[in-house]
Amino acid sequence: MAEDEGSVRVDSWIWSVRLAKTRSAAAAACRAGHVRVNGERVKPAHTLRTGDEVRVRQPGWERIVVVTRLLRKRVGAAVATECFVDNSPPRPPREVMPALPQRERGAGRPTKRERRETDRLRGL
Repeated sequence: MAEDEGSVRVDSWIWSVRLAKTRSAAAAACRAGHVRVNGERVKPAHTLRTGDEVRVRQPGWERIVVVTRLLRKRVGAAVATECFVDNSPPRPPREVMPALPQRERGAGRPTKRERRETDRLRGL
């Protein structure tokens, strides 16, 4: 299960320690430039070693972790937290993130008539 010597693919390790939900999502993040190892953008097949700093950009914040143990297979959350040192800044509070406007359930899109009334009220 664990391999303490050698190297592991960065996409596989990110998936193994639960920084990404799937390995394909981890590989896609690498291809999109959201993963940096020791300050450099990397491809999914980049080899990772103990002591490397991995930065994974996620929506709204960035995870910064230092590798302490190499894994090839996915492990439980308790074991995964022992495999890296988390140096990430705290997550921003939910109020800071912009909220999406919501419509009443079942309201759907406005009709053409409702749109004209809204425009008339706005003075357009």
